[in-house]
Amino acid sequence: MATDIRLKESLATLVTRLVDTYEACGPIHHLGHSPLPSYAEIVEILKDLRELLYPGYGRRQNLHLGNVSYHVGDLVDSLHDRLTVQIARALRHDCTAPEPETDYEAQAQHMAMALLDRLPELRSVLADDAQAAYDGDPAAKGLDEIVFCYPGFAAVTVYRIAHVLHELGVPLIPRMMTEYAHSKTGIDIHPGATIGRRFFIDHGTGVVIGETTRIGEGVKLYQGVTLGALSFPKDEQGQLVRDRKRHPTIEDGVVIYANATILGGDTIIGRGSIIGSSVWLTRSVQPYTTVTIENPRLRERRPGDQGSPP
Repeated sequence: MATDIRLKESLATLVTRLVDTYEACGPIHHLGHSPLPSYAEIVEILKDLRELLYPGYGRRQNLHLGNVSYHVGDLVDSLHDRLTVQIARALRHDCTAPEPETDYEAQAQHMAMALLDRLPELRSVLADDAQAAYDGDPAAKGLDEIVFCYPGFAAVTVYRIAHVLHELGVPLIPRMMTEYAHSKTGIDIHPGATIGRRFFIDHGTGVVIGETTRIGEGVKLYQGVTLGALSFPKDEQGQLVRDRKRHPTIEDGVVIYANATILGGDTIIGRGSIIGSSVWLTRSVQPYTTVTIENPRLRERRPGDQGSPP
């Protein structure tokens, strides 16, 4: 294929124009000597954490009680080092005026160890989540299918890891993790949300769970559910008020069907309630209440009816 060398000569001008935008368009760049956390490395860390949480389901097969300790030991050691590096990068970036004497790596190591120390507890919680998925879906043939195939369970797994890091005060990385899960599953769970045990998202695509949402135990959501903010109040300077509860509270044993929308930090859905499909709620609901919308009016036309096509 023939090319015109004169066109390529214009690339130098394009480079200059592009670099000029790095200052003109505001701080949507990271040009400096302190690297950010690596998105690719965070994804690989998630995959290795999944190996620890669900051994035998991932990249390493033929595991048994005689060799699993060696596999786990190798992964834990590697994760310790890699998490420390990535968390230190996030801490350094989050500090508006980094001080040379601050030992970010030491802080990061303590946070990495705290996450790894929580893995046995996370396995217990996720085992309950998997059982809730099996108990709540008659199409499921077993727990293997839940772990391998269910996007809701995959998203909840990543959320529970990210939530631990969020509780530890790790910046940026928890959002990187849950947005990765969002891109893979269509389920958007903020790592700051608080979610109890035996949580099940059936089908899942389009589910949104906001940062200050509180969800009790034994809750089940279907696809398209939004647990969001009713409004975004601003302060006297016109800036969004961020540190307040903006999202609803869902108490134990609630079932929320497809495409329901529940908004507001003061909205509480009482325990044992059922929220029907496409319901829009901005007020609280007493325990053991069923909320549905009225049946829409349907029209049917048959061949031969007046006004119908032949």
